[in-house]
Amino acid sequence: MSRQLIDAILSYTNAQPGAGPYVTPIADVLILRSDQKKPPVHRVSAPAICIVAQGAKWAMFGDSRFDYRAGEALIVGVEAPSLGRVLQASPDEPCLVLAIALDLTLLRDVAETLDTFGGPDDSSAGGFFVADFQGPLSECALRIVRLLDTPQAISTIYPLIMQEMYFWLLTGPHGRQIARMALANQPSGRIKNAVDSLRARFSQPVRLDELAAAAQLSPSAFHRQFKALTSLTPLQYQKQLRLLEARRLMTSQGVNVETAAFQVGYESQSQFSREYSRMFGEPPKRHLRALAGLSA
Repeated sequence: MSRQLIDAILSYTNAQPGAGPYVTPIADVLILRSDQKKPPVHRVSAPAICIVAQGAKWAMFGDSRFDYRAGEALIVGVEAPSLGRVLQASPDEPCLVLAIALDLTLLRDVAETLDTFGGPDDSSAGGFFVADFQGPLSECALRIVRLLDTPQAISTIYPLIMQEMYFWLLTGPHGRQIARMALANQPSGRIKNAVDSLRARFSQPVRLDELAAAAQLSPSAFHRQFKALTSLTPLQYQKQLRLLEARRLMTSQGVNVETAAFQVGYESQSQFSREYSRMFGEPPKRHLRALAGLSA
């Protein structure tokens, strides 16, 4: 990865208060800096381009693990529960990540101007992949970080840089895969509509045949394509959303275990505790005490 990009991110983060993550003048851009390895963290990952300038990370979606390091980026094309960890970091060489929200509307606009896309035509490819981020892509990332020092230019310049970045992605080795993320008339676009519906109603009972009908697929084809895109079955996706939301309610709003379980759609507290333990490694109350200790 460009030494210039590393220096630009270090310069920006050194000038900011606190330990990050660092919100920037560009609403779609976040900078992550880790001076040491950290325990794995569960979260819901939104569509984004996560560029590693220095260090290394890994992320898991379902059973699929993606390792990415300096000079590479994790492309997240669909919102999904994930588990991630900083793999390589030290005070002398912190892990530096430039996270850019994926603007699917702008990506689609750029895709529709192109006659062909780069890479193989693999219709079974999922919604996540690791891409090389050297050359012109790295230069785009550097210009974005430098743009943070001139906020008055952001509204004019940032969209132009992102159009260029999307051009290089669409014409690169993963071009067809990223184009499928953006084009609504593609099968993956219909699955993403079902994902959005599931996210909006995750606390309610959801019928597989209703989601399949919305995606214009048979239930079996929908189930297969949903898992190919998200690395999770619809039931696993819903369950992880419920547990992540329950954790948020308990940690940030002080909701007790019983109320959190009910609010996210569980009728049985014992089932909630079993599934919470399976995902987070310990029962809810013990996990909350551990989290409180880490933040103390």
